Amino acid sequence: MSGLAAERCEACTGATPRVTGAGVDAMLAELSREWKVEDGARLRRQYTFKTFAAAFGRATAIAGIAEEEGHHPDICVGWAYLDVTLTTHAINGLSRNDFVMAAKIDQLDR
Repeated sequence: MSGLAAERCEACTGATPRVTGAGVDAMLAELSREWKVEDGARLRRQYTFKTFAAAFGRATAIAGIAEEEGHHPDICVGWAYLDVTLTTHAINGLSRNDFVMAAKIDQLDR
């Protein structure tokens, strides 16, 4: 594990720096191409699976990582799909933690 996936999430406050512009582009380049930035404030990835159980299994694995890191995505699970959205609520935008979590989630694909 290297890069963002090797980092740990840090507790966020209202003073946590936002990631914007070139910072977003640089960190996004380390992630799966499936991750998209929405409104400059959210990082989102949509998955499709063959079954509900597979989608739920991935959601459960992501929940385990979120608990370890103390940084929790919004997760929506349905029949054969999973939507994962990361944002840092304390700053109403993206922080480094969002990209660290996305990189850790990407490790599940390996």
